Order: sequence, then C-alpha cells, then structure tokens
Amino acid sequence: MAGLLSKQRIVAKPGFNRWWVPPASIAIHLCIGSVYAWSIYNPALVKTLGVVASAPDDWSLRAVVWIFTVAIVFLGLSAAFAGRWLERVGPRKVGVVSAACWGGGTIVGAIGILNHQLWLLYLGYGVIGGCGLGLGYVSPVSTLIRWFPDRRGMAAGMAIMGFGGGAMIGAPLKEYFIRHFYQPPDYLGAVDQVPLVTEAGRRLADVGGQLREVVIVGASDVAQMIAPGPEGVYVVGTGSVGAAQTFFALGLLYFAVMLIASFSYRIPAPDWKPSGWQPPDAAHAAKKMITHADVDIDRALRTPQFYQLWIVLCFNVTAGIGVLGVAKTMMTEIFGTTLPTIVDGAFAATYVVMISVFNMIGRFGWASGSDYIGRRGTYFIFFVLGIALYCSIPYCAEQVSVHPSVLWLVYFYAATLIIFTMYGGGFATIPAYLADLFGTRYVGGIHGRLLTAWSTAGVLGPLAITSLREQSIDRAIADLVAVIDPARFRQSFGAGLDQLGVLVEQKTVTLAKLMAIAPEGTVDPTSGIYNTTMYLMAALLFVALISNALVRPVDPRHHLREDSAST
Repeated sequence: MAGLLSKQRIVAKPGFNRWWVPPASIAIHLCIGSVYAWSIYNPALVKTLGVVASAPDDWSLRAVVWIFTVAIVFLGLSAAFAGRWLERVGPRKVGVVSAACWGGGTIVGAIGILNHQLWLLYLGYGVIGGCGLGLGYVSPVSTLIRWFPDRRGMAAGMAIMGFGGGAMIGAPLKEYFIRHFYQPPDYLGAVDQVPLVTEAGRRLADVGGQLREVVIVGASDVAQMIAPGPEGVYVVGTGSVGAAQTFFALGLLYFAVMLIASFSYRIPAPDWKPSGWQPPDAAHAAKKMITHADVDIDRALRTPQFYQLWIVLCFNVTAGIGVLGVAKTMMTEIFGTTLPTIVDGAFAATYVVMISVFNMIGRFGWASGSDYIGRRGTYFIFFVLGIALYCSIPYCAEQVSVHPSVLWLVYFYAATLIIFTMYGGGFATIPAYLADLFGTRYVGGIHGRLLTAWSTAGVLGPLAITSLREQSIDRAIADLVAVIDPARFRQSFGAGLDQLGVLVEQKTVTLAKLMAIAPEGTVDPTSGIYNTTMYLMAALLFVALISNALVRPVDPRHHLREDSAST
C-alpha cells in the first residue's frame, strides 16, 4: 500500500495530457466544499428534540454554528502542517488520508446527533472532519499550478472552484436526505384544545396520565418547519429531524468519491513544461510582481509579504464566512416575516445553492481574470466593491421592514451573490499571488501556512455574526416587551414579565411569538438583527484594502541560491 501511494508512483509519463488532472481535484473539492452548505443543517440541529420547534434542551444556533467554525479552524491548522508533508509524499497519499478523515469524521458526527452528544459532533465533524478538509484542500493546488505555469490564476481557480461549488451539490443532497429521513413528532392538537402548564419556563401537557414536555407551533413558526404541519402542540422527544441519517449517508459517499479521485492524481516530471511555452520576460514579470526565483517555506515566514497576504486573506474570509454559516437562517429571518409567501424554507435552501454557484464562478472567473489584471489589482476590486455592498445591506433590511417589497429582496439577493463571487475569488487568487511573490517550488507549503488565516477567520466570522445577532435579538425583545400588554403576555406564555429571562432562555419567548401579540402597527425588528454585523464586515475589508496596498516584491535576499535550489 505504501508503494501504491508513493509520490514516485504518480509521476506522469511523457505525453500525458495535463487536462486529466483537474477533474480529480474538482471531485475532491466538491466533496469537502459541501461544508459551505452547513447552514442547511442549522434548522434541523437546533431542534433535534423538538423536531418542529426548538425545545429547551435543544442546541442553540450559536453552539451549532461553532461546529462549522471548528471545522474551518482545523482546516487551516491541518493545511499548515500538511503543506511540507505534501511536498514530500505527493498528493495521492494526502488525498487518501483526507478521504478517511472527512468521511469518517462525518460518520462520528452522526453518532453524536443520535446520542444528542454535542462534543461528539464537534470531535467528528469539527476536528477529524476539519483535518480532512485541510488535507483535501491543499492536495491539488500546487499540483495544478505546476501543471499550468502558463496560467497560474486559472490553475488555482480550477483547483479551488470545486470547494466553492461543493454546496451547489451538497445543499440539495442534504435537503433531500433530511426530508427523506424526517419523521414528524406526536401531535396533541390545537393550543386551545390542550391543557398546558408552565414550569421553570417549560411548557408541559398531560399525555397518557403523565406530564410531558411539549413545544408549541404558532402561525409564525410554520414556515420554519422542516416539513409542513398543523399549528398546535407537539410532544418533545418524538419523531426525527433526519440529520443523523443524513450524516451517515453523506459520510460514506464522501469517502468513496474522494478515494477514487485521489488515485487519479498525477504530477509532472521535474523538468516538464507545456509545449511551446516560455516564462514571461523580466519586464513583464516585474510589472505584475512575478518572480522567477523561489523562497523556502520557513524563509517566507520572515517576509512582510507573507503577513500582508495573511491579513488580506483573513479579513476577506472573515467578512464572508460568518454569513455563509447562517445563510439560510439569515434569509428567512430578514425576509421570512415580511415576504412569507415568497421566502420559505425551500426558497432559503435555493439561496444557499446559489451562493455556492456564485462562489464557484467567482473562484474560476476572478482567478483567471487575475492573470490579466494582476493579483493586487484584483484584490483592490474585491475590497472597494465589497465595502460598498456590505454597507448597503442594513439600509435594504430597514426598507423591507417598513415597506415590504420584492425589490429589496432582489437587491439583497444580487448584492450578497456578488459578495460571494469575491469571497470565492479571494481564495482562488491567493495561491497564484503566493506563486508570483515566492515562486512555485514551495507554493504548496507556503499556501498551507497561509491558510491559518482561514482558521482565524473561521473563529472571527461566526463569533461576530452570532454574538452581534444575539445582542440585537435581546434589544429587540426588550423593545417589544415594552409595548406589549402584560396581561396578554401572561395569557400567552403562562408566566409574567418578571420571568422574561427564563422564558427567553428556555426558547418559550421568541421574537416571532412576541410579534404575534404585539399591538397592531408594530414594526417587526427581525429584519434588522444583522445590521451591526454588516458594518463590522465593511470595516474589516477596509483594513484588508490597506494591507493589500502595501504589498511589494520580495527582497532578493530571501531567494534560494542556485546551489541550494538544485539540492
């Protein structure tokens, strides 16, 4: 087996067609890129016990989003360590290990869901699966850049576009499996037909002579259900959201596809170059900051350029990754209450697919375009346009709340999809940017080290969006409670305003349920709970803009000498 996976075993023979290599890279990235469709899992994972609505003991959205965060953190960390290993053992061995980690980690996560053990979900999908993501991510990048020295940006785009498009296939697959395995919980009847009591903020009902915990589905909650069902009272702990079974099925599928793709890898011989191609002349190379020299992995970490690009990647990713983790939830929260006939669960799921499509298009399109306009110029476009779009979203949310119109939905849809082309384009352009500055010999290892920026962004983005969202919700709840009749509040929730904190903590009181009893004419604050986050993301892009402007060619003293390069 060791010989079968060795680097020497996969050196291409003379006459090999280099276009056979990209499909293997894309196949692996399509599998690991399904992590971008994580938000499809959110509605199911936050109600694994309640099934139709979140029960008090269900996991919070913050806890669930952090699983995605952990996976991204370990992606960056494993990529940093795997870069040098990849240069030594080749992409086939790295790809096989990636398949075992990503497929196996997903199955461990399924066991965690079945047993309602959050730590197992973190360990399986987050830690083990995250390592699989990192190994699978770096394995094709340097390989394709070496196969396509004449089109570095396009090569990086081909290597990485599958990751952006993974959600395009992963989202509908996840939706299909979740709905296929979904089982509704036991239904007791309409709210006015079932005697209810409230204890410590929890709602209970008599079922067969025993008090059982229940969840209540109102008119505003129906759109959030996985499968349509009647309003009323449902028993907690019955039925299934289908998430665990989905994890099992996809884990096996990931492993099979990635294993086949890993055995399809080939690498060029050391002296290979495309027929008829010559490296660009010195004047052209200097104009686009393209070096003909190489910089060692460890030496690259001593240059300011490495850290300037680290900031560029980190803040560009932070601005998009938090939104990716809650994309489906964000769409339904901003537009679900104002345009409920259009924005339902299916619409939000389609939005996640479209994010993936434009993420993938951006990876190939922007990276290929950077071969002509330069890497630094490409990032200037990302940041200037991104700042403008992020700052416009709060205004869009405010207008749709006051004057509901499809126009604002169309604008939000278009603006965010443009943002995600640049988010994906940033990932795909950075390997070529590194190759231009540090040479191609160690670009895989340097790229792996730079992906620690992705790990950092994987923490900052979701942390910012969930923390600021929760703060906005707390303020909105306080504002609504101030205008609601206390007697009506007690009648609706079986407890007084003095127990508001407990009721919110136990998920008995939500914005949707408060709006159902708010005075007529009260503006729903739900659409504005992401405004603060959008302004923060614009500020981060401004910092990245400055960092990109400071990038200059690497000082020649960091270049490898000819004698050391040949050893």
